[in-house]
Amino acid sequence: MSSDALAAGFVRCSSCERLWPAAQPEKAARCGRCGAALAARKPDSLRRSWALLIAAAICYVPANLLPVMIVSGPGGSEADTILSGVVSMFGAGWYGVGVLIFFASITVPVLKMLILFALLVSVQRRWAWSPRDRTRLYRIVELVGRWSMLDMFVVSVSVALVQLGAVATVEPGIGATFFAAVVVLTMFAASSFDPRLIWDATPRK
Repeated sequence: MSSDALAAGFVRCSSCERLWPAAQPEKAARCGRCGAALAARKPDSLRRSWALLIAAAICYVPANLLPVMIVSGPGGSEADTILSGVVSMFGAGWYGVGVLIFFASITVPVLKMLILFALLVSVQRRWAWSPRDRTRLYRIVELVGRWSMLDMFVVSVSVALVQLGAVATVEPGIGATFFAAVVVLTMFAASSFDPRLIWDATPRK
């Protein structure tokens, strides 16, 4: 475990994963293999993750309440939120697309934020719950984060599905901006969290 390596006087490079002897506090150490800065733990990991997660949660509210697309035509304009877009997909018989939009745009962001929230609280409260399982949860969030822009792709697909060429015009709404902010902020929150803190906060038997 990383905490054991630290106790033994070694620091793992976060870039190339090589172990190096811990430098003296007054020295700014760098990895001899890749040149990355060496640190026992990510600086201000919890505070950064909390700030980004709270910002993502705040942006998630307008992302779902404000329209993500606006369709304008001869009969006027109609604005759709993410949820109303899902309802429209089901109403049109496009059940697969509706389920995909609901999963990628509502379920995935909520699960990512809830898991990150639980991980942060578990570290601060020093929960004894299996650190191995919590580390797996973090890896899942990190893996999903690499594909988070799929959420925005789904929104783009939903816009394309109602595109009627010269008959109507489709424009992204302000909700899409907030939704993109949620995606980016949750990705940064996950990357700012140091999973080694899970093991550091676990009581030793």
